[in-house]
Amino acid sequence: MWGKLFHYTADAILISTVLAGIKRNTGLQPSISKIDNEEVRIYVQKYLNVGEWVLDSSIVFMNNSNYFERRS
Repeated sequence: MWGKLFHYTADAILISTVLAGIKRNTGLQPSISKIDNEEVRIYVQKYLNVGEWVLDSSIVFMNNSNYFERRS
């Protein structure tokens, strides 16, 4: 039970992070304005913000790590 819950949560966060990366690199993003229910729209925006936060945190971690370097 807990294993499945953890697995689904991790999958959801990874999908949100991938969507954040796509948004950053291409400008394409889900059209949440087409969601009719305001409450659902708010939760979808919060879900997408989690992906943005994970992406930002990952970039900060990699910038401070000796295992990653920038190349032009």
